[in-house]
Amino acid sequence: TQPRGEVVFGGETYRFRASHPPPSLSGWNVLCGGHFDSVKPGEMSAPSLGRVLAATPACLCLLALCQSLPNPADRPSLMAVERFQFTGGNLLSSGKELRVNSILQKLKGREITEGAKSGHFPPAMHFFRARKLIEQSLVFNIIQKMPKGAGLHLHEYALLSVDWLVKNATYLPNCYICLTPMKGIRFRYFSKNHQKRLANCSEWILLEQYRKQIQNVTEFDNRPETLHTVKVEVYELDGTLHDKDWCIVAYQEVAKQFKNDNPDFVGVKVIVSVHRKVNNSKMKTEIQEAMKLYKKFPETVAGFDMVGQEDAGKPLWYFKNELLIPAEMGIKLPYFFHAGETDWEGMSVDENILDALLLNTSRIGHGYSINKHPAAKQLSKKLDVPLEVCPISNQVLMLVRNLQNHPAAALMAEGHPMVISADDPATFGSRGLSYDFYEAFMGIGGLKAELTTLKQLALNSIKYSAMSAQMQAEAIKLWLKKWDQFLDVVLNMFKNDEL
Repeated sequence: TQPRGEVVFGGETYRFRASHPPPSLSGWNVLCGGHFDSVKPGEMSAPSLGRVLAATPACLCLLALCQSLPNPADRPSLMAVERFQFTGGNLLSSGKELRVNSILQKLKGREITEGAKSGHFPPAMHFFRARKLIEQSLVFNIIQKMPKGAGLHLHEYALLSVDWLVKNATYLPNCYICLTPMKGIRFRYFSKNHQKRLANCSEWILLEQYRKQIQNVTEFDNRPETLHTVKVEVYELDGTLHDKDWCIVAYQEVAKQFKNDNPDFVGVKVIVSVHRKVNNSKMKTEIQEAMKLYKKFPETVAGFDMVGQEDAGKPLWYFKNELLIPAEMGIKLPYFFHAGETDWEGMSVDENILDALLLNTSRIGHGYSINKHPAAKQLSKKLDVPLEVCPISNQVLMLVRNLQNHPAAALMAEGHPMVISADDPATFGSRGLSYDFYEAFMGIGGLKAELTTLKQLALNSIKYSAMSAQMQAEAIKLWLKKWDQFLDVVLNMFKNDEL
């Protein structure tokens, strides 16, 4: 391949290639000959440029902006640079961490080798088929025991498993159902005196009594139906509706109670959200309400986001005027936008990834398409705005089939700011963060991802959280304590085993 270069002369840029491989001079190629490949932006030909150059008082040699041929002797140093740039590559490891890493990498290498031979490598399989294999993995067993920090991208309606929801919520007193002509079931909670029959639905039946009338309650509870939350309302048995203020206070009270029962729990924050299909007027109202909630509950409300399928909704820029209201008023309202959860390159929603950054988002939800937007990618890294990578969600929603091909693989190799989260764990059957961490560690990171990678990803989840600086410091202190305990557990697990 002939080296190429370009020269700027008189405000014009001219590209050229060498006629022959040029000699090397201090790492630069000096071309005293050659012919022109193309000319831009004007129509000046090579002979015309020659006349221009001839008119200069000195004989010019063109410097090709390409270095001399690569030296194979540089391979170790270049590989060291890549290791350093990799997520977690710049972290120093203690002796204990090095021993655990040795165990982890041996197990990982074994599982990858076996997966390559058998064709059953979990990250390369659909999660619904891979889940049982993952649960048999020793690497997964170790990751389950690891403190993973914070979950920064979770939707409340998909946090709890469907089994838990059925066994708890539908067994509460005053739970009624009605049956639709399409054999669907609608749920409602109210006292007997406040029943109102719905259109296209049977009379209300107390679910507790209905279960007593059927022969197989287990089959009824396990029937493969879809649970729709079309309009989420929080209400009392008499039908009284509660507003968002009441809901935030409820979050605070439950979080406080949970923290009392679980001292290792740091806290919870809520990102107020609205569906991206609303109109401009509704968006303005939601933004104004979010500003009030953030001001009133700064310890609980983290900021604002839009939810719903990106491809089917309006792009961020459609709501530019509404989203700029807080900044124009001098009022703080952090944004945590979903952006780039699409593979439709060039469509209007594909620009969400750049627009999210221009609108000063604190994090980017998913960011799957960021590799197609070099300006956005560079800006994200420069501003230290992380991606909330949700591997299983991206696969189940068919953005990627084999997680080894996930765009985050390139980002991880570059040390791009990111966290790992679960998105909708109940929907996917991926309880907690362990499954997504496994997929990221085994599939996205491959053999290059080590214990330091897991450590960096966990620390990132605290660093990029919406917690105050004081809360972050407390969380890191607690995490480091649990991390050290985790190392001891792993070393104890394998102290008598030869891997």
